[in-house]
Amino acid sequence: MFEKLAAGARDAVTASANEARRRGDRRIGTDHLLMGLLHDPGSAQALGVTVEAAREKSDALDRAALAAIGIDLDGYSPSPKTKLGIRTPFTSGSRSVMERTLRLTTAERARRIAPKHLLLALLERQQPDPAATLLTELGVDRAEVTRRLAT
Repeated sequence: MFEKLAAGARDAVTASANEARRRGDRRIGTDHLLMGLLHDPGSAQALGVTVEAAREKSDALDRAALAAIGIDLDGYSPSPKTKLGIRTPFTSGSRSVMERTLRLTTAERARRIAPKHLLLALLERQQPDPAATLLTELGVDRAEVTRRLAT
């Protein structure tokens, strides 16, 4: 499937792996895919969100979840993993997004998977999916963005 990725989509997936490493996560989740897409100016503009804003909101969601079970990080941040050359695996949710992306691309009769296809697949996710939660917290009108991208 990765051979079908256009340059922008490939860059977004690479950025997703970097986002996962930055956060100290061992797998690429749907939230990492979303933040990776925000490195693409067109995707960031379509959502009206910056990667920095998404990082801040994601970190706040993590802190709130930990606080709910009595854990206070008090300034702690994970150290990034720097194992180069090792492919970071996808979560089952991210694999599902990639499969849906391929179906959207095929339905559109496009030859390559563009960032738009990846974004459309992420916009379809429902809570409690991490990307869906992050999009809601960022105030993104998913129906409106989907409508604009579909035209």
